[in-house]
Amino acid sequence: MAATATPATAAATSTATTSEKKKPVFVKVESLKPGTHGHNLTVKVVESNTVKATGGGSRGGRVSASLNSRAPPRISECLIGDETGCILFTARNEQVDLMKPGATVILRNAKIDMFKGSMRLAVDKWGRVEVTEPADIAVNDQNNLSLVEYELVNVDE
Repeated sequence: MAATATPATAAATSTATTSEKKKPVFVKVESLKPGTHGHNLTVKVVESNTVKATGGGSRGGRVSASLNSRAPPRISECLIGDETGCILFTARNEQVDLMKPGATVILRNAKIDMFKGSMRLAVDKWGRVEVTEPADIAVNDQNNLSLVEYELVNVDE
């Protein structure tokens, strides 16, 4: 009888090899698709527009000032891109300060959110926005992925 690896030993060896950190795979803007996540990109900020901040953490109604001590969320829509295309990025709170026009940023673990049928890039609490040294990126503003409208179609079989 030949010696074979049992499922228990195979699982033990696979967990030992996966404990090492994977190198991030950087993608280009043109490869982004709706409903995807886990993207790593190096992009340049073209412009940044602050969106009107609405009330604090409450959902309406009268709340005393002591209960509503959080500041209203700051949201900014930033046009970012690389040489393959551009897309709107929704910056929230501390991210707004990093997204200055002309800055080169690295977005880690970014996801695609759908807003009114178009794609928006966002980085939530599991991701990271880092300002890096300025890179020579010529942004292709002719291929704006946020201008493409998508529609959810149900297919009956």
